[in-house]
Amino acid sequence: MVTIRRRQSRRALARLQGAPGPELEVLDVLEAAGEPVTVSAVAEALAVDQPRASRLVAAAVTAGLVRREADQADGRRALLALTDAGRAAAGRAHEARQAAFAQAMAGWTDAERAEFARLLTRFVESLPG
Repeated sequence: MVTIRRRQSRRALARLQGAPGPELEVLDVLEAAGEPVTVSAVAEALAVDQPRASRLVAAAVTAGLVRREADQADGRRALLALTDAGRAAAGRAHEARQAAFAQAMAGWTDAERAEFARLLTRFVESLPG
């Protein structure tokens, strides 16, 4: 499991497609949220502290992948949203992941893929948290 985690980390997959990892982590969070979120939400989703999340967000903003928007409900807060470049980078990340998985299972039969999916789903659903 440790080997799988290391090889399939966001950063490892980002390196495969030539994108920096920290920015990709923020893109994953924003894409999953489906709406603008705060730096605190990024920190929680990535299980990092606030200063680390702020650095990750700053890198994504500097790279032009994320933009800060004023929160209309609370002027003291900034919300984070994907830019067009951020959405494109997230799309490339999905394609890279799908290609990596397809390559890893190239010699598998349909039945083997289905059984793997069934067992992996069962495993993930059994994890605490």
